[in-house]
Amino acid sequence: MTDRQEARARFLAAHGYDGIALAPVSGDASNRRYDRLRRDGRGVILMDAPPEKGEDVRPFIRIATHLRDLGLAAPEIFAADEDAGFLLLEDLGDDLFARVLAPLRGAEAAETENRLYSGAIDVLVRLHEAPLPADVDTYDAAEMADRAALAFDWYRAGTIGPDPEARAAFQAAMLGALAELEARPVLILRDYHAENLLWLPGRTGLARVGLLDFQDATAGHPAYDLVSLLQDARRDVSPELETRMIARFCAATGTDATEFSRAYHLLGLQRNLRILGVFARLCLRDGKAHYPDFLPRVWGLIRRDIVHPALSDFAPLVTGSLPEPTPDHINGLKSQCGQMQTA
Repeated sequence: MTDRQEARARFLAAHGYDGIALAPVSGDASNRRYDRLRRDGRGVILMDAPPEKGEDVRPFIRIATHLRDLGLAAPEIFAADEDAGFLLLEDLGDDLFARVLAPLRGAEAAETENRLYSGAIDVLVRLHEAPLPADVDTYDAAEMADRAALAFDWYRAGTIGPDPEARAAFQAAMLGALAELEARPVLILRDYHAENLLWLPGRTGLARVGLLDFQDATAGHPAYDLVSLLQDARRDVSPELETRMIARFCAATGTDATEFSRAYHLLGLQRNLRILGVFARLCLRDGKAHYPDFLPRVWGLIRRDIVHPALSDFAPLVTGSLPEPTPDHINGLKSQCGQMQTA
């Protein structure tokens, strides 16, 4: 038994779960691990976030408390060892939006999708109405521009090779555009999409939308989480649903739709370029070979964002410098899986 396994066993024993079998739950792209335990017919989730691998449960605790205080369905925290990186969480089940919607077809699919996504929009409206929690960081223009440039650092470097001059020109343009955005900062959860949202029909109102994976929440632009939800790297969201949900948000918040559209597509470009780089890095550096399979969808979202009239200057900087993720490029990334430590 490793030291980590022994620490986990001690934590579970201290809270009455000694000897109970762990059933793995699908995790995320981090070093965190999630397991389900059942006792007396009741399930809980163990979050194992090793501090020695850079994980910290304190932001999760802080944001979960804030969300629950707003009446939103973040999991209740039953027990915590902050120093060791263990939490026992309320089990919200397995009905992720993506799983609920996957088997549906036709009118039933459209009606259910509209209901779930409308609920997710209404959660954002409530979240943005509230004051920011104390001591939250800000996702500022400089950090966002640098993260968007990961597309050059990892995706371009892993396909056709690096180009420092193209990277620098893109980053400067992205920084300038992001710095011009004006909006009251709100709490953004950062990974607000169909595989981090749960449908809880037994609850009422906003509590029907269960929230996961929000430990990286920061202050940022109100459009950011809409981009995360409606320009999803893992599932197709129709342009019609996207337009309808943006209109729902703008109507509920009194936001000017024209100005919001510019911000939405700029942040879409920023986020999707970051994802392009992160997914390439997860393959090249971390050995997670399935992530390049998502790149064609991400590239399609980039192409949709970049045709917005306010973003015309970005076309040569992006599509003129980054290659389309063709099958050859995707296979090339996979052939280097786990081999590249820096880019």
